Amino acid sequence: QVQLVESGGGLVQPGGSLRLSCAASGFTFSSYFMKWVRQAPGKGLEWVSTISNGGYSTSYTDSVKGRFTISRDNAKNTLYLQMNSLKPEDTAVYYCERSGSPASRGQGTQVTVSS
Repeated sequence: QVQLVESGGGLVQPGGSLRLSCAASGFTFSSYFMKWVRQAPGKGLEWVSTISNGGYSTSYTDSVKGRFTISRDNAKNTLYLQMNSLKPEDTAVYYCERSGSPASRGQGTQVTVSS
């Protein structure tokens, strides 16, 4: 079955960086677009970024453009999110998801940006 396991979250000061990873199994990873979504405390789910199956096309929500970079390694079945210049408003649980399959979402990894 589809399994996605996120890791790499933590507590970081404003302006800091984190790199999230998402290990995928149970499906042909290289055949699917993948995305990162997040949920801040008390708020709904927010789309963050999407990457095409080959990794050549990416898109981002406006609030993270220029700060976050999505990437993937199809040989390792792993999705990444490099987050730089983090802000307190980036605090959320971050999930990876196979595009078109919300039920594939993993358990998430907590990112807290605070001084």
